[in-house]
Amino acid sequence: MTTHDTRLTEPTEPTEPAASPDAQSPPATPTTPRRPRPALLVLLLATAALYLWDLGASGYANQFYSAAAQAGSASWKAFFFGASDAANSITVDKPPAALWPMALSVRLFGLSAWAILVPEALMGVATVGVLYAAVRRRFGAGAGLFAGALLALTPVAALMFRFNNPDALLCLLMVCAVYCVLRALEDARTKWLLLAGVCFGFAFLTKTLQAWLILPPLAVVYAVCAPTSLRRRIGQLLLGGLAMVVSGGWWVAIVELWPAASRPYIGGSQHNSFLELTFGYNGLGRINGNETGSVGGGPPGGGGRGGGGAWGDSGITRLFTSDMGGQISWLLPAAFLLLAAGLVVLRRARRTDAARAAFLVWGGALLMTFATFSFMSGIFHQYYNVALAPYIAALVAMGATLLWQRRSRTAAALLLAGTVAVTAGWAYVLLARSPQWMPWLRWTVVAVGAAAALGLLLSVRLGRRLAVVAAGLGIAAGLGGPVAYAANTVNTPHTGSIVTAGPEVKGAGGRHGGMIVIGGRGPGPGGKGGKSNGGPGGPPPGQAPTKGQGPGQRDGQRNGAPHNALGGLLNGQQVSAKAKAALKENAADHTWAAAAIGSQNAASYQLATGLPVMPIGGFNGSDPSPTLEQFKEYVRQGKIHYFIGGGMGGGFFGTKGDSSSASSSTSSDITSWVEKSFKKVTIGNSTLYDLTRPAS
Repeated sequence: MTTHDTRLTEPTEPTEPAASPDAQSPPATPTTPRRPRPALLVLLLATAALYLWDLGASGYANQFYSAAAQAGSASWKAFFFGASDAANSITVDKPPAALWPMALSVRLFGLSAWAILVPEALMGVATVGVLYAAVRRRFGAGAGLFAGALLALTPVAALMFRFNNPDALLCLLMVCAVYCVLRALEDARTKWLLLAGVCFGFAFLTKTLQAWLILPPLAVVYAVCAPTSLRRRIGQLLLGGLAMVVSGGWWVAIVELWPAASRPYIGGSQHNSFLELTFGYNGLGRINGNETGSVGGGPPGGGGRGGGGAWGDSGITRLFTSDMGGQISWLLPAAFLLLAAGLVVLRRARRTDAARAAFLVWGGALLMTFATFSFMSGIFHQYYNVALAPYIAALVAMGATLLWQRRSRTAAALLLAGTVAVTAGWAYVLLARSPQWMPWLRWTVVAVGAAAALGLLLSVRLGRRLAVVAAGLGIAAGLGGPVAYAANTVNTPHTGSIVTAGPEVKGAGGRHGGMIVIGGRGPGPGGKGGKSNGGPGGPPPGQAPTKGQGPGQRDGQRNGAPHNALGGLLNGQQVSAKAKAALKENAADHTWAAAAIGSQNAASYQLATGLPVMPIGGFNGSDPSPTLEQFKEYVRQGKIHYFIGGGMGGGFFGTKGDSSSASSSTSSDITSWVEKSFKKVTIGNSTLYDLTRPAS
């Protein structure tokens, strides 16, 4: 009777001589040639086609950032600071790096949906290419191609690389940083750690402290595994940290030293400070939920919204729930299983082994990000999960490749089969949450997955041909759900501040990334199944209305956001031709054509007219910018022509997410003063107050 070795490691693998912990190891060499491969070109072209498909259907997507890109294209000062308007009243609530590619594109090609969104799609293609390069060096071209394809087809990646939030650039820079660290781990060359530091620095200028989530595990892995002396490792890490501080800190230093009176107000802060924004609203507040100035801000669990706070229940299962699961978790169980398997297979490798270091780097990044997202109490949206996509893709590709090379071992075959079975079973659960959408798919995935798992088990005895067929079936079972979700995503327009991938999910209504909203569902301006006109501000110049749900219906309304209550916060407004003409009349005589409460309201009119529109109170309408006295002075000097009424109703959420404080907020004070002092006029579908004509 034939017996099979159940060990994961190859029995004939030569034992490496013990090396001194501080000994200099020879430079590592990649497993495959460096010449370009046709398969890589096919992967990149297919990714580009996926991400560019019908890209203009989403119009200006998130108008909050589109308006800032338009402002940056018209004013270099607005470009540098990331101001919401070309007259530089206030910045967006993030640093400006993610705006720079879009603003340059608009400056070169003019304002349009494509000018805004094509840079995001190209970032997605670049991310896939860098991930391929990172995985290929240690595990071969096949593993690199597999990792790139997994990333490209992840639903939340197909969403965010076709959208204009900062997460696309952040994801690209994170993958570049990991690539540089992996290169440094091969031969301990300092230049790669310096480049990694630069990536982390610019990632900080993209989304502040989220960029540094994976720093601890990467630094620890390098300190332990790099093939050089401990003293040199520590010195290199310090130099990399210095490069990070310089590449991210130069902009911060300029902003903090620049006279506050001659620069835009720092949006998202309560005291006009970028450092406050970094460590408060965009920093520790995201962890503990105490985010002054945010919607639902304040301590976790406040506002009577339940034990999980305003942004939903936190915990180890958070990313598997109805709100989050279909965005990212399709291969998450497989990534955890294959990470553990890879570390077991390579457990006897020497300290400097680059393959094991790769598992530690990608695995550390995954675990750190997963834990943070699972347990943070502050603002958390579904699309944040795109940060996990490259880590999951790399680990699945690397782990599957390592086990495939050892598939003649019973233990490896069992792990491969078990991973396929778990992945197919979880895909069934996720697909069953949309029972009316492609109901046949979940049963097909389970059947194919079961056949694949059985084939992988039998291949130990029956040979390579069956193993190849089973592997193909396993890939089909694992990717069936994500591919269908990604296809649904690229064929659906997405507008507003909070967007999700895939079809409507049972049990996910009534929340935005966990935040319970007020009111019920209501038809968007276009009505269910109606025509979308490229965003609430109307279609980009020269672009016809597009198919799909009306603005807000696809994402805001689908998840239960009431159009009237949150329309001015999460989505902009429709701008009629008459209102557009009114704002353009005598616009040269004023600094701002209009002012509106909240950035989304202002963005709609700014994108429609191309003129500066002041967003009072920033994104949430809760920032004290401008003060009532400053606003009165602007009006006295004739700098603002119109005040746009409606929308959020002036400080709808107050300064701490408490409606009781709305009456004392700056935006509410300004609204009350305008309503008492100037005559209201309805032009088209807009309520305007002409600030050059007092009511008396």
